[in-house]
Amino acid sequence: MHKYEIILYWSNDDRVFVAEVPELPGCVAHGETQEVALANALEATQLWIETALEFGDPIPQPKGRRLMLA
Repeated sequence: MHKYEIILYWSNDDRVFVAEVPELPGCVAHGETQEVALANALEATQLWIETALEFGDPIPQPKGRRLMLA
């Protein structure tokens, strides 16, 4: 299991819950429920890391603390 922060919120525009992994650029998932969005985000995280490994890209270490966003 990876320990990246996941931000979960409701999107009025898309009418789904969105789960973003801000430490992994472009790693975003969604679902009709919070649980589905979270499960999809965990799967997206794994795929993001596998793709980075395949292409030799760096993989950020989880910060282990809440990120501060403006």
